[in-house]
Amino acid sequence: SKPIIFTMARLDRVKNISGLVEWYGKNARLRELVNLVVVAGDRRKESKDLEEKAEMKKMYGLIETYKLNGQFRWISSQMNRVRNGELYRVICDTKGAFVQPAVYEAFGLTVVEAMTCGLPTFATCNGGPAEIIVHGKSGFHIDPYHGDRAAELLVDFFEKCKVDP
Repeated sequence: SKPIIFTMARLDRVKNISGLVEWYGKNARLRELVNLVVVAGDRRKESKDLEEKAEMKKMYGLIETYKLNGQFRWISSQMNRVRNGELYRVICDTKGAFVQPAVYEAFGLTVVEAMTCGLPTFATCNGGPAEIIVHGKSGFHIDPYHGDRAAELLVDFFEKCKVDP
């Protein structure tokens, strides 16, 4: 019944999915307010890509360290564009938000897709999303190097939503 924070990307260091999971895991108030859904990688098979393997190992470690079961879902990447579109709409129905925590993003198609569906969008301040989003108007800039601040921005947003949906 809680809103959902959602992200979808390749599972590599630049996309910083594990960074988002860590920010979420560390912030008790954020965990009270929302659940987290990550669509990344392919959990059904072992990756041949060394970077993806390292990120998967890190993700499993974060799930264990922060005891995220029950508040967090990790779904394997989807190649079906229609299904991906439906994911955005389902998250929108929960009164959730999209988070794009990349260290750097050249353009940010997922940012545009999320905004098109009406999802509140929090995206990296490094690269294309910084030009797409007007902070506080059409979305929110987050600094991937300051995850605690990004988590607090999400907390503030969802606390305001509880008062004024």
